[in-house]
Amino acid sequence: MVNMSASAAGLCEFIDASPSPFHACATAAARLVASGYTELREADPWPGEPGRYFTVRAGSLVAWNTAESSGPFRIVGAHTDSPNLRVKQHPDRVVAGWQVVALEPYGGAWLNSWLDRDLGISGRLSVRNGSGVEHHLVRIDDPILRVPQLAIHLAEDRKSLTLDPQRHVNAVWGVGDRARSFVGYVAERARVAPADVLAADLMTHDLTPSSVVGADASLVSAPRLDNQASCYAGVEALVAAQPRDFVPVVVLFDHEEVGSSSDHGAQSNLLGTVLERIVLAAGGSREDYLRRLPASLLASADMAHATHPNYPERHEPGHPIAINGGPVLKVHPNLRYATDSRTAAAFALACEQAGVALQRYEHRADLPCGSTIGPIASARTGIPTVDVGAAQLAMHSARELMGAHDVTAYSAALRAFFSATA
Repeated sequence: MVNMSASAAGLCEFIDASPSPFHACATAAARLVASGYTELREADPWPGEPGRYFTVRAGSLVAWNTAESSGPFRIVGAHTDSPNLRVKQHPDRVVAGWQVVALEPYGGAWLNSWLDRDLGISGRLSVRNGSGVEHHLVRIDDPILRVPQLAIHLAEDRKSLTLDPQRHVNAVWGVGDRARSFVGYVAERARVAPADVLAADLMTHDLTPSSVVGADASLVSAPRLDNQASCYAGVEALVAAQPRDFVPVVVLFDHEEVGSSSDHGAQSNLLGTVLERIVLAAGGSREDYLRRLPASLLASADMAHATHPNYPERHEPGHPIAINGGPVLKVHPNLRYATDSRTAAAFALACEQAGVALQRYEHRADLPCGSTIGPIASARTGIPTVDVGAAQLAMHSARELMGAHDVTAYSAALRAFFSATA
C-alpha cells in the first residue's frame, strides 16, 4: 500500500506556496477544503455530527476526521516554521550610502547559507480596521533584499569567516543617503495604507523555486524541507487515510525552531484543547477524553540527518541513514526524541503495512542532539509518542536536499500509522 497522492512535485508546489508559517497553514487549509474538510473557528461552538474538520490558530493548524471512527487518536505532528532571517521592528538603516534593512536570525539558521541570495518577504501585517484589527497575509516574490558576502580580499582569514548575527546579516535593498520605510514599502505592495499598519511579522525567503534535481531526478532541492516536507506528507496522509479504529489527526505547530513556547506552539494548550473538544462535541465527557489518551499515539514527524558523503565521521557508525532509503525512526536515550520500544514498534508495523523500508537513527554520543515537538507534546498530553522523519542533507540551511522517492514513502508510512494496529 503506497500513498500515490504524495509526490516530489507535489512537495515542491506546497513549499513554493508556503514561504512563512502563516502561508503554510493557508496552503494546508486549501488542500483540506478541496478534500471535503470544513474550517471551524475556535471561538465558535463545534458541530456534534461526525465529519472532517480543521482549525487554524495563527501559524498552526489542527485537522481531524471523525467521519469513520470515534476511537482513540492517531496523531501526526509537524511544524510550520523554519530557520530564516526576520525583519526587526525598526528595520530602516543607512550605512555607507547603502539603504539597509535590519534582520536577525530566527532559530538555528545556518547563516552563511543566506548570503548572496535573492530574497523576498513574506508574513503577516496587522492593520487597523475602524476600531478593530485585521490580519493580512503578505508575500513579495521580487528580489528586493540581498545579504552580501564580504570579499575574500578583505577577510582576516581567507579560509573562513565568522558571521556576527547582529552586524553581518543585514540586507541591502537600495542606495542613497535617506532611509526609506521598509514596512511602509511592504504595506504598499500589500495594498494597505502604511499609516494603518499597527504591527508586522515579516521574514525573508529564498526566491529560487523548489525543484526535482539529479541526473536521475532522484533528489528534491528546496528551502524549508525542515519541516514543510513533514507538513505536506502528513496532510496528504490524512486526506488519503481510511481509518478504522482511530480518529486521525494532523497538528502543524509553529515556533518549534525556537522552543515551542507560544500560544500556538507545542507547549501550548492547542492540541489538548482540540482533542478534548472533539470528544465533548460528540457528546462525550472529560472522563471519556482522558480515557482515550493512553490508547492514542502521536508520531512526531520531523526531518532526519542523512549520512553526509563529505562528513561521514560526524555520524554514528552503526546507524547509516540513506537518501531514498525510507522513513527514519529516531531514538535518543536522553529523550531528545520521545521514542520508546512501544511506540517504535507501532511505527515499524505501520511501515511494514505500507510496504516501505524503515531506517533507524541514533545520534553520536559525543555530539549534542537536536530535538522535536515529540518530547514536548508527549509530556503536555500524556500521549505515547514516536519520533520519525525523512532523511535530508543541509538541515537548517537556506536550501536543503532530500530524496524524491522518500516523499511518497514517508507519506505512505504516516497514512498507515493512522490505521495500523498498535
